[in-house]
Amino acid sequence: MKKIIFAAVALLCSTMAFAKTESNDTQLPPRAETLKTLIKVNDHYMKKHPDPLEGIPYYSRKKVYEANIWTRGVYFEGLMALYSIHPSNRLLDYAIEWADGFKWGMRRDDTTSRNADNYCCAQTYIDLYNLCPEPQRLTKTKAAMNMLVNTPQVDDWTWIDAIQMGLPVLTKLSKTTGDPAYAEKGWQMYEWARNTLAGGLFNEKEGLWWRDADFVPPYKEPNGKNCYWSRGNGWVVAAYVRAIEDLPEGDPHRAQYIKDLQTMCEALVKCQREDGFWNVSLHDPSNFGGKELTGTALFVYGMAYGVRTGLLDRAKYMPVIAKAWNALINDAVHPNGYLGYVQGTGKEPKDGQPVAYDSVPDFDDYGTGCFLLAGTEVYKL
Repeated sequence: MKKIIFAAVALLCSTMAFAKTESNDTQLPPRAETLKTLIKVNDHYMKKHPDPLEGIPYYSRKKVYEANIWTRGVYFEGLMALYSIHPSNRLLDYAIEWADGFKWGMRRDDTTSRNADNYCCAQTYIDLYNLCPEPQRLTKTKAAMNMLVNTPQVDDWTWIDAIQMGLPVLTKLSKTTGDPAYAEKGWQMYEWARNTLAGGLFNEKEGLWWRDADFVPPYKEPNGKNCYWSRGNGWVVAAYVRAIEDLPEGDPHRAQYIKDLQTMCEALVKCQREDGFWNVSLHDPSNFGGKELTGTALFVYGMAYGVRTGLLDRAKYMPVIAKAWNALINDAVHPNGYLGYVQGTGKEPKDGQPVAYDSVPDFDDYGTGCFLLAGTEVYKL
């Protein structure tokens, strides 16, 4: 009898432990814990880079890049997101020092560049202007965006990363100035990349984007499927979030951005890894497969925003979000706040390898930015 009771108790304990593990995978951590993790990751970054104006070394090319290129711009997107839930003067001062140091200008102080990578930094300039509306903070951003609005070209965004670097600048400026011409120009450029470039980079049937014209069919992955790069698709998801939240309800294109976000999230659920991450190649886990932080974080960012705002079904997406976020904080965040599993720069699965817990990407700023964007939305949930 005692043996039977012991066995029953053992079975019950085992079942409870299993249930607890399963529950932890599908539950978000407490908000205080999420904020603590975000602060730790950002503190690690700021400690490593006490001077926000210091050039960014790119050792393999033996170059030093200006600290307002897109990689740093994405970091400051994340920093401003963190500031929105943790309004620390230390964070704000760091961002203002950066913007002041570059005189609130674009890369190389060029307001005529049509390369979205070069004006990504303006997203943060606009956010800082909205906190303290000093006119000089927007002078160069307006000049750069007026150049886009007042010229007929719409074919600038030939790679999908550019949608995130550029579209939110235009939608943010439209909201800040009250001028719909900026948002309309953003739509025209987005629509060209979506529907015209190489026959359209967005495959509505599969709900995902080819990174650029090099990857549309007949190009295939080693397993014979279409090539969809994780972080590239993540950039588009992030662009939707940042555009939708700034566009008014009556904007003629807001509904299409929402629909495209919903279509992408539906497709992404189907290719999430069992461990919660997404592979660098969304449809071919054998092509440099493995955990990757940046794409995963950007998908969490988009899904969490969608659930929080009622654009995505909570019951369907919360388990996906929780599984991915728990994977990020448990498997990628080092005890000191360093982030592992960040793919280096590039345009496809083979670039920026290896991707591992202890690997060091060529730039360390955009991975932190992606993580802060995701964590801020998780906190808001």
